Amino acid sequence: MPTAAIVSKPNKPELREVLTGVIDWLGAHGYEVLLDQCSAAYIKGLPQADREQLHTYKPEFAVVLGGDGTLLAAARAFARARIPLLAVNLGSLGFLTEISLGELYAHLQSITEQCCIIDERAMLHCRLIRNGKVEHEHDALNDVVMKATAARLADFELSVNGQRVTDYKADALIVATPTGSTAYSLAAGGPILVPSVKAFLITPVSPHALTHRPLVVEESSKISVIVSVGPEEGFLAMDGQVSVPIKSGDCVECELAQHRVRLIRECDGQKFFDVLRTKLHWGER
Repeated sequence: MPTAAIVSKPNKPELREVLTGVIDWLGAHGYEVLLDQCSAAYIKGLPQADREQLHTYKPEFAVVLGGDGTLLAAARAFARARIPLLAVNLGSLGFLTEISLGELYAHLQSITEQCCIIDERAMLHCRLIRNGKVEHEHDALNDVVMKATAARLADFELSVNGQRVTDYKADALIVATPTGSTAYSLAAGGPILVPSVKAFLITPVSPHALTHRPLVVEESSKISVIVSVGPEEGFLAMDGQVSVPIKSGDCVECELAQHRVRLIRECDGQKFFDVLRTKLHWGER
């Protein structure tokens, strides 16, 4: 029997009813169901595994029940195995989890009838280099953020493809994918990129120089930032979920990750502009 995995948002009591319906539907359509530990907290008696290990069971796809944060975590867990994700919005914002609960079963049906499409999203691969040694590396679907911990400006020396670009003095510096252009970068004044655009976005947060503006570079670019955060440590955050300390003199390198996140969509096209109109209240008087 084929296997379907389920990844859920923690501490959301209404998930018990949702999970029961999804599990029953999958079972009636010939799927074995594998739960992550958050899902298993609501439903007993089914196989479970750590989220980071679910891909080793080779499910055909994974249903992600939660908000954008749940999808970001699932994306990092499943991207390397190229397992498609059906992301269902149970949160409040839902730029990434476009599918509503009311649309869930129609999308599941489209999977069984093989009339869905796979929307592939680029990820960033980030390396933290200290004294010539890689201290940490991680992938991110939304963005990579560098920031000082104290209430002070930090300095960021930016190079692209080995060519010096500029020195930012700012609260933080964001390197974002097109998917992440609607996240922290948007709040900092960055532009919205359509997810299919092959580019990365570099956005300073509250820059000291008014002439500093967000910069869009090609997806193939190698982005390098030398940080100066003062006497205290700063932090490097991936997708706002994985954070490591950084020190003055550290170099953060970002480039296109080897693997892309695969999101399941129906054949009637993407809903990206519908989502923007709804979430940003475009057109309302």
